[in-house]
Formats: sequence, structure tokens, C-alpha cells
Amino acid sequence: MMFLKTFLTAGTVVASIGTMAAADVSVMLPANPGGGWDGTGRQAFAAMNEAGIYTEGVNFTNTGGAGGTIGLAEFQNSQSDKPDALAVFGAITVGSIMLNSSPIDLSTYTPIARLTAEHLVIAVDAKSEIQTLQELVDAMKADPGAVPVGGGSAGGVDHIALALLAQSAGVPVADVNYIPQASGAETVTGIVNGTLKAGISGISEFQQFQDQGRIRILGLTAAERRPGLDVPTFKEAGYDVEIANWRGILGAPGMPAENAAEWIARFDQLNESEQWKKVLETQGWDAFYLSGPPFGEFIAAENTRIGTVLKDAGLVQ
Repeated sequence: MMFLKTFLTAGTVVASIGTMAAADVSVMLPANPGGGWDGTGRQAFAAMNEAGIYTEGVNFTNTGGAGGTIGLAEFQNSQSDKPDALAVFGAITVGSIMLNSSPIDLSTYTPIARLTAEHLVIAVDAKSEIQTLQELVDAMKADPGAVPVGGGSAGGVDHIALALLAQSAGVPVADVNYIPQASGAETVTGIVNGTLKAGISGISEFQQFQDQGRIRILGLTAAERRPGLDVPTFKEAGYDVEIANWRGILGAPGMPAENAAEWIARFDQLNESEQWKKVLETQGWDAFYLSGPPFGEFIAAENTRIGTVLKDAGLVQ
């Protein structure tokens, strides 16, 4: 498996960066301009350039649709075995491959680096009688169908987080009343007007509405509480759930080992750079760094975990 490929050590490669002949670098952004994947790819390479880590040209291609699977399929068909072909992807892609019956096999790609994450929060109307995550779970246990919960696309990270909460609480995942919404703002509207009992989304989507007094956030899917957000984690409430909407970089299937090691080393340097730390702060992204084969192992584990949840929810066979 490509995930288990042995790469050159990072120390060896760092010494060679800048001495190898520059090749044309192509980066697939499997989403439309302006989204999270688009921003992650462009901001990462801008910071890399500013830090002097990689200063040659980069060709970006935006191909959106089907949770990134259309862009990744195009990338696979045109860029396999290329030494300097990279693609941005994330947690959403893992479920989208299954939901869309895509022929993409992430284990054939070259794992380069997991870069960022945004953890999720679950919220109710500010005037709701539900005051805690436990009370929301109790309502779901009593009658799952009577607790409509809104979030992103079916099978996406929001849906999976709710399904994991249900699993942890002993609520049949297939009975959960999950209603996909077009955006976080639409989810908040549903919460406030009563069509949704609760909603789940990224911190950046919901925190502003809590600050405005429109919703009450009950729980956070991170391992630890987040500074500036006085909200308990799911684990604190007794539910062993930790999940994030992570984003990262893949190399092309068949990327030569020497080039893979070089790109891993570059992203290792980027992660330590002040330029990238500034990007994270400006964008409100959390650092969630992992590179090389360990990142490949993480993807494989996510594939298994998300696949199990989607099967339990009756979304895939």
C-alpha cells in the first residue's frame, strides 16, 4: 500500500531542498474558488513562498463537485506518477467517495501532510428548554424522530459527528433525524424558527451567532476546551466522540519516493514557520499537523470509522 511506502528521512531531504531542479508543480483544488480547500491550498503555498521554503511557480486547478471526488478523479487520471502533483482534500472526501460510489481509492495516493482542522459544535436556540448536551441526548433517546438536527450535507462531517454521538449514547444511528442544510447560517435560521431542535457545524459558523445571543452552544467535538469558548467537550459530557473537519495534502498515486519525501519535508518546514502560524491565526484555523506514513495510517483509520458510521446510518451498503 502506498501509505506504508518507506520515504527518505526528512533530515536527508531538507538538505536537498533548493538543490534539485525545479519541476512544474500542479495542485488540484477539488472545490470551487473561495472555499476551505481552495483557501488551504493557496494560503499554504503563499506562506511557503514567503518563508523561502518553495519559491517556484505553482499551477492551481479548481474542479468542484461531489465532495471533492470529481476533482480527485480528474487528478488521478491526469497526474498519476507525476513527481510534483499535489491535491488538497479533507474529511468530507472520505465519506463522499463512499456516498458517490466513486472508484477513488485513497490508499493509492501518497500521504503528504494533514494541515488544519476545525472542530464542530452542537447548538440549540438560546431560548430552548434544553440547557445541556445531556438533555439533548436524553430527548434523542426518548424519541429520535422528534429531535430534528440540522447540519451540512448527508454523510458529511456534521452528520458523522451526530451519528457518533448517537452511537456513544446508545441511540440507533438509523433513527437519528438529521436534516441537511445549505449553510451554517441556514442551520441557525432553522434552529431559531423552530424547524430544527438543534444544529451542528464548525465553530467559525456558530460562534458568531452565540455571541449575538441567537443560539446556545452545548458541546464541542475537540479533545480539550477551546480558549474563548466556554463550552464543555463531548467527552466531558460522557460521550467518547472526537472529530474534526480536517484538511490536508495528498501526492499523486505513484509519486516517486524521493519527491514524496521532499514534499513532506517542505510541509514539515511550513508547519514550523511563522508565516504559516500567521495564516492559521488570521483564518481561524487550528493546527492539526501530521505528515508522511502516519498521515496515511490516519486516513485509513478515518476511512474505516466513517464507513462504519455511514453503514449504520443506512447511507451506504
